[in-house]
Amino acid sequence: MQKTLIYIGILMVAAGLLWPWLSKLPLGRLPGDIFIDRGNVKLFIPITTMLLFSVLLSLIIWFIRHK
Repeated sequence: MQKTLIYIGILMVAAGLLWPWLSKLPLGRLPGDIFIDRGNVKLFIPITTMLLFSVLLSLIIWFIRHK
């Protein structure tokens, strides 16, 4: 558990340092993300973005466990 928390902390620091460049990525605006705007109702379902994050997170966890 300690190693996992350390890795998560390192990833958060790296994301914080890289934020100016990461914020320019089109995450949340990828093809396959659904945005519905009808009158008073706004619905955003980032399907493609969620799948991308899931794959990346699975690969990171797999790499950490098999190291």
